[in-house]
Amino acid sequence: MGIIEVKNLRKVYGDTVAVDDVSFSVERGEIFGILGPNGAGKTTTVESIAGLRRPDGGSIEVLGHAPADPELRRLMGVQLQESELPEKMTAGEALDLYSAFYPDPADWRELAGELGLGDKLATQYKKLSGGQKQRLSIALALVGNPRIAILDELTTGLDPQARRDTWDLIESIRDRGVTVLLVTHFMAEAERLCDRLAVIDHGRVVALDTPAGLVARVSTEQRIRFRPSADLDDAVFAGLPEVRDVRRHGKSIEVVGTGNVLHAVTSVLAARQIIAADLRVEQASLDDAFVRLTGRTEES
Repeated sequence: MGIIEVKNLRKVYGDTVAVDDVSFSVERGEIFGILGPNGAGKTTTVESIAGLRRPDGGSIEVLGHAPADPELRRLMGVQLQESELPEKMTAGEALDLYSAFYPDPADWRELAGELGLGDKLATQYKKLSGGQKQRLSIALALVGNPRIAILDELTTGLDPQARRDTWDLIESIRDRGVTVLLVTHFMAEAERLCDRLAVIDHGRVVALDTPAGLVARVSTEQRIRFRPSADLDDAVFAGLPEVRDVRRHGKSIEVVGTGNVLHAVTSVLAARQIIAADLRVEQASLDDAFVRLTGRTEES
């Protein structure tokens, strides 16, 4: 049984069905991602898990508790998609305040240091950068020593470097022994961080698998393109069992295949002492799987 169990979850707003029969299980110690386009029902799902929304159907169990159970508040840390603090409140004041809500909080000064905020404790919230605000959000979610952290669209609006820094922080959270439920619509983020993913579209789970498993549903084909340093007959590749096709693009060769086709191609080149200039390997990505499953790009 998972640390989080969601079964047949349903949530309706007026005539709009936001979540329709969603089910999944989150295992202890993993980073579990909820991936989907904007408006797919991701945030409604996690807010129901966090006890912030009351479902219209189905059941949710977190660490053996119902989401509305007050006992769960000290076991789960939550960082919502849109969260703000008073502009003049300092980072240290926010951490001190939040730590007072828990019976056995973490040392917030030590936590701030671990998250790169040690020199920002006296800085007002309005003067923090976007990345620093996200670090503070993570710190506030962890200050109660939770066993589960729910992080909703944590890196939206961050520049590429701040986003990658935040990814490192999320991995460090898991290394602290915290199970992470991560909501995102960024493919690179999901592929880098998540052990497993539930892809949600139009309020329903359309796929549940590892990132690699989702990609494999699209294609296991690889394309190897290079410019050989000497003339080469296409037949030397066409006869390999891993190769499906060989194509010419001017002076470049493209070999299409599956399995360990890269090793097969490079072995042929090495045996003939031919150098592969501008070598590129392309294969299906999580973006491809996402489009195939939802019919939409990540930004739609």
